[in-house]
Amino acid sequence: MKQKHTAAWVGFTAAALVATAGCGAEATKETAEQAAKAVGNVEQIKAVLSRAADRTEELGSAEVKMSTTMNGGAPIAMEGTYSWGDGYEYDVEMDTKAAQMQTLTDAPTIRVLFVDGAYYYDVDPQPSGPLAGKEWMKVDGSAVFGEKGADALSGSSGGSPSATMKGLKYADDVENLGKQTVNGQSTTHYRAVIDQANMGKLQEAYSDEGNLFNSLTGGGDSITMDVWVGAKDLPVRISQEFGTMSVTMDFEKFGATADIAAPPAAQTGDLTEALKEANGQ
Repeated sequence: MKQKHTAAWVGFTAAALVATAGCGAEATKETAEQAAKAVGNVEQIKAVLSRAADRTEELGSAEVKMSTTMNGGAPIAMEGTYSWGDGYEYDVEMDTKAAQMQTLTDAPTIRVLFVDGAYYYDVDPQPSGPLAGKEWMKVDGSAVFGEKGADALSGSSGGSPSATMKGLKYADDVENLGKQTVNGQSTTHYRAVIDQANMGKLQEAYSDEGNLFNSLTGGGDSITMDVWVGAKDLPVRISQEFGTMSVTMDFEKFGATADIAAPPAAQTGDLTEALKEANGQ
């Protein structure tokens, strides 16, 4: 099994991103007026994104479709439930071949859970090793983000879509790209670019050069975040690009999703340490 593919699909779709702003002390009257107008536009966008963040957090869960691309490879498709009302969790089906996990299951899709900071893959029981007779493979988040990164991204909403929306409302480098139709819905497209110094909690994951997240993304120094806000101040699509990775998430339905629980320990084989060793942590 190629260890690097074990977490290649991971939903790096969110973190609390905080950007700071500065303003030069010297400016002509014209540039001051331009700056004032720009600040006004930014504040309007922030107000929209703030409402969208509050609405997303309030509803607590969503049915989503997601696609992740790395290093120009084939997209890895996933769809299922994301929940962040009582801790960040998800339950999705992932394309087995695209994720290069055919050695672990014969099924065309593989079910993946994220619960309490750990990833669980529904695999075929293996004849030997940690997965001998086991139906689930576990990988702790620390094997992906490093100890610091996993600690920084843990919490009530962690890397959820709600955290993404909160990060957008704090960004200063934002723009309104106008009206667009997405999945049959009328939306307004907003964009923000956040440099590494202002990534907030995600900076912990980037700063540790030995972790899998850093190696998979190529250690990019900025994140481009796009959000399409539709009716009722809710996101219809969120897209992010960082390093060599891009992630797009479409929201099918908000709220009223099922609870997500970790598989029974007796049915689970833990590959966390094996993945850390393979990645040189």
